[in-house]
Amino acid sequence: MKEYKITDARANLYGIVSDVNVAYNPVKIVNTKGENAVVLSEKDWESIQETLYLYSIPGYVDSIKKAYEETDWDNAPEYDPNKDWDKW
Repeated sequence: MKEYKITDARANLYGIVSDVNVAYNPVKIVNTKGENAVVLSEKDWESIQETLYLYSIPGYVDSIKKAYEETDWDNAPEYDPNKDWDKW
């Protein structure tokens, strides 16, 4: 993770925000008190929130793992946007 001193980050905030949104790599902002912060894209933050929410649902992760293990991936149908998947 790229790291900036807080004074350098202040001078380059626009560039940091732009880099974070283009490359999706978080940036650590450090200060002399050890009270650091991380800047990340809004998309990354939303993804983290969604993941935390899904992990909070009892049994959800286990059900996904079980479905993955029990699926015959060699014979699974390919997605066809023109197919009516409700009747599959």
